Amino acid sequence: MMFKSSAITHVGMVRELNEDAFLERSDIGVWAVADGMGGHVAGDVASKAVTDAIKKLQAEPEFTELVAATKHCLQAANQQLREQASNYEGDRVPGSTVAALVINGRQGAVVWAGDSRIYRHANQQLVQLTRDHSHVQELVDQGLLKPEDAESHPMANVITRAIGIFDELDLSVQLFDVNTGDQFLLCSDGLSRMVSDPEIETIMANKNPKDTIQSLLHTALVRGAPDNVTLICLHDGDIKAAEDKENEENDESTIVFPGFSPN
Repeated sequence: MMFKSSAITHVGMVRELNEDAFLERSDIGVWAVADGMGGHVAGDVASKAVTDAIKKLQAEPEFTELVAATKHCLQAANQQLREQASNYEGDRVPGSTVAALVINGRQGAVVWAGDSRIYRHANQQLVQLTRDHSHVQELVDQGLLKPEDAESHPMANVITRAIGIFDELDLSVQLFDVNTGDQFLLCSDGLSRMVSDPEIETIMANKNPKDTIQSLLHTALVRGAPDNVTLICLHDGDIKAAEDKENEENDESTIVFPGFSPN
């Protein structure tokens, strides 16, 4: 299966600096979004270190080897940032979330740290494949906070895992089967905090990656987008090619006469 992707990043409506970064490696089947931590210094340096590390990945014939290589490069980025931490004062060192998607044939994996997310849209349903590494998510898991109250909680921006913050990087990995027609969305919390899951589900039903990312970004921006917004949308390339061909055939079969407007 070959997946095609479209990506976009925007500084948002409040921030002056875009500390997000993304990377598309459709050639080897790896995509990633990184969100530099705005509460620390040089968040843009940290997110770039993450994407630069993934940029060095080589194609691997086996799925397990590709997942392992992805984890290894993220560990290397963490070590690099920890070594640079002495250049900064106090505990405000560069840090970044990461959400990486790995696909090889019918096998997929999500690798992440922090609250950047990866969703799958399949059979008209949206499923969040990642689980936020955040203080409010821990409260929800413990039954101390309702999920609908999480976004408005005063500590909603506190994450418990990130690249560059701790000497030991604790990555989460989730494996899954990839099916024909699957769509995937990777995004920073600048999107997920402004657009609800049901809204994302409705927009992704469009099944056009470019239109999907434009619609999602537009929705976040018109709502004020206080943070940077970054997203990548993936679509099964074979399905998209078949849809394009069908649309072309439909267009060719439509004859429009002067003075006539089709419904």
